Amino acid sequence: MRMLHLPEPFAGKGGLMMNHFMILALLLPLRTCYTTYSQQESNVFPVTYLNVSKDLDLQRLLVEWDVVKSAHDAELAISFEIQVRRLDEATTVWTEFLNVTLDKLGKPLHWSWDSDIPLECMSHAVRIRSKAKSSKIWSQWSLWETVPGLDTSNRSGPQIFPKEKFLAEGSDITLCCIGGKGQTIKEFSVYPAVDVFKYTNSQVRLLTVENLSHDKGSNIHVYCYDEDERLYQAAFFVGKPPDTPKDFYCQTQDMKRVTCTWTEGETYLYGQNLPRYTLSKTSSQKTPLCKASCSKQCSCSWDIGQQWIWNVTVTVENPLGKKTAADVFDVNHRIYPTAPFQVWEDCTDTEITLHWNYENYEIDLFCQTEVLQPDGKVELHNSSEVDSKRVTVRGLQPYTEYTARVRCGVAKHFWRWSEWSQPLTTRTKEGTPSGKLDIWREITPVLGGRNVTLFWKQTPSFQANGKIISYEVTWEKIEDGSKPESISFSSVYNSTRIFIDNHSYRISIMAKNNVNFSLPSVLIISRATDNSIKKLKEGQVNGTDDGIFITWEPRSIYDSYIIDWCNFPRLQPCDLLWKRFGPNTSSAVISSAAFVPGVRYKFRIYGSVANRASLLEKKIGYLRELPPRLDPIVRKVDLSYNSVTLSWDSYLTNESEPGFIRGYHVYVSPIEGNCNLKGSKKHILSDESELCKYTIDNPEEKRYTVKHLMPNTKYKIVVKAFTGGGETPIVNFRYIDTPYNSNMLYFVAVLVIVPALVAAICHWKMMWVKECCCPVIPSPSKSKVLSFKDFKIDSEKVLKINDCLPDMLAIDSNAEAQKLHPVTWSPLSSTPTEDMIDGHISSWIYPSENVARNFAPTPTPQTHTCFENFAYSSPLKTESDPYQIPKTLEAGKTNQAVVLYQPQCYLDIFHEDAASTTRETAERKNSLKYISQTDARCLGGRL
Repeated sequence: MRMLHLPEPFAGKGGLMMNHFMILALLLPLRTCYTTYSQQESNVFPVTYLNVSKDLDLQRLLVEWDVVKSAHDAELAISFEIQVRRLDEATTVWTEFLNVTLDKLGKPLHWSWDSDIPLECMSHAVRIRSKAKSSKIWSQWSLWETVPGLDTSNRSGPQIFPKEKFLAEGSDITLCCIGGKGQTIKEFSVYPAVDVFKYTNSQVRLLTVENLSHDKGSNIHVYCYDEDERLYQAAFFVGKPPDTPKDFYCQTQDMKRVTCTWTEGETYLYGQNLPRYTLSKTSSQKTPLCKASCSKQCSCSWDIGQQWIWNVTVTVENPLGKKTAADVFDVNHRIYPTAPFQVWEDCTDTEITLHWNYENYEIDLFCQTEVLQPDGKVELHNSSEVDSKRVTVRGLQPYTEYTARVRCGVAKHFWRWSEWSQPLTTRTKEGTPSGKLDIWREITPVLGGRNVTLFWKQTPSFQANGKIISYEVTWEKIEDGSKPESISFSSVYNSTRIFIDNHSYRISIMAKNNVNFSLPSVLIISRATDNSIKKLKEGQVNGTDDGIFITWEPRSIYDSYIIDWCNFPRLQPCDLLWKRFGPNTSSAVISSAAFVPGVRYKFRIYGSVANRASLLEKKIGYLRELPPRLDPIVRKVDLSYNSVTLSWDSYLTNESEPGFIRGYHVYVSPIEGNCNLKGSKKHILSDESELCKYTIDNPEEKRYTVKHLMPNTKYKIVVKAFTGGGETPIVNFRYIDTPYNSNMLYFVAVLVIVPALVAAICHWKMMWVKECCCPVIPSPSKSKVLSFKDFKIDSEKVLKINDCLPDMLAIDSNAEAQKLHPVTWSPLSSTPTEDMIDGHISSWIYPSENVARNFAPTPTPQTHTCFENFAYSSPLKTESDPYQIPKTLEAGKTNQAVVLYQPQCYLDIFHEDAASTTRETAERKNSLKYISQTDARCLGGRL
């Protein structure tokens, strides 16, 4: 090396300065290193970021954290201490130390931990602290970062984890059951075996199953009950060793590579436990020929080279075991041709000729063609010659799409067919249309004739055999054979309207493609008459799950029936649709995707014979009826004390109604209390209130009377119309008040006021009422005088003569007095007696001698007995004292009204001298009479 020498004058100072610079240059790096080393010794790098997540499929905690940026910039080597604990356990379940050298990229650090129990069972927490490798001081622990388990969730019932897992036979598994929120686990069990059972707390229980055995079933069942006896169960599948590979064979397509295939056996294991396959020579199994891949079928390929005879072995293994299969073959006998390619065709209207190419590798092949028909039928056609690359398929339909494909096989030492070529779809050429159009009409009378709207559509039997480009409509009169008229329409139209007069017409419609016309479809319109428009009653039909069910009366004269309707009846003009039925049909279900509930559809049923249709019946119906839109309007309410009569307007039954009105419901209920009216049914509303329900099944009824109401009571009432779809909810009520019962008021007045008035009057005139209306009447059966114990004549009781004496006689006239014989009184009655009756003295009154003289003498005197009932004695109406007893009876004064009682006299038949005849006795009876007290008026002096 060449040195730079300074001039000598500068050597002293310059050398000294250079020495200083060199020392500084050495000290500065040393200082930097020392500073860095000191910082590494003294600095602490706590965790600044910590995030913990979980992978439930792998049952793994994923931890991500970071430290301050200065540690990354310094590219420090740091040790981390990571702790994992379960919140239900007091101790840490895992501690791990991790040494990391940071880089300047500043990427967060990652760490994972596999849990030995399902992470759903309980919450896990992680914390980390750090220490520089060159330092002895640990940083403070980070805060616990918690990953919650389902033990803290608001679950509704017990749950078992893991949810689903495939287990190897003989392995162990730890399960847990978590109870619902606030619920404890009562029982946690597993079938078939339990080796370890561990409790954690009242809401979480752990269960370890060891030595799983597949021979007891392909799964194990776990049951968990909580304290409310709610059950949760789970099943865990157990795997098995792999089976020997099935359908193992090898083949070649190009004589360059051999491909072996086989079917994968079922081991009931998934994911990482799927079987692994290896294919190798049997003589050297340690050297694999290829690595297998499996989807639906497993395969493995390798180069043939110069070897033609092969002996190969396939090995399958999984964690549960290993199996092998072998195949010995000659490559020349296992040729599997490649699929044909470059397929093309030539076609007419009924034939297709297919052409193709293939790689034959100087091998003779024969091929097969598959043709897919439009109806899904498959036909196979074999080529007639070896190495022929064409085939012709005949008998096809014009203008129809067909799909064809080709495959080939080795003619000598046939092994297998090749794969199918790519499918080729082709269409035959057009031909004359076959079949007829399905046509229909709608006739509308107008002035001077009729408008006829014609409709047409292609039937399933109609074959266009090409692209329809137009439709031709022709009509002509039948009677006079006039020249037909015609008009052509584009293929986009399927209806038209023409005008005809009232004569009969023949109408035909044809479809045309690029080749020719189809056969004409004909209908005949009859002559218009006054009776041509029938007024038929519309019958009601019902909807079903499949459509609207229609029936009609069949007639033997018709060769077919037609039903037409509108899918959208509310649109004008409607989209008229029709359907034809055979002569032996009398019912049909009309279905359409356009049918909706609540819409009224009209159907007309026609009978057709010789292309001439006649209207037979009309039907209306709904796919499903809905409740009425409006309630009946109650116009009049007539009230009585125990009934209410409601009258409402006629309900509109037009086409806009969502159903047929079947009748009405009348709901009544008192404002207070439940309803129990006679003749009604109970109806419970959604709010559990109760109504009385009356059903009127006649939709024409517009009046109803609710009876058996209570007077002076407030009721709520509503009238609802109902259809086959029910009725609308009850929302609004009408409120009524029944009046008082006036008859009851009158009855109460009679019962209360009249007795009160009578009682007042009676109280006021108590003595007068008592004497006038209620005299004291002695009972004859209790009278000693009227005792009938001793005498009887012909079963009639008689009085003793000596027991009764009259006090006086009343004689109506002198003539009667002259006829009477003298009365001889019994000596037993000669002594007058006195009785006290009602405070008055009544005495026996004997007749005076003057009275006796007026009587004519009788040769044979007779003895008479008379008695007086004092209760029937009436006082005299005179100005004298009414209580004075008269001493004599003046018989000569015939006009003087003597108000006395008439004593009852009878002959003393026991006296020997009694010689009166029956006639005389009768005369005396008629002339002598009682004057009863009831015939006398109360005297004013006694009031």
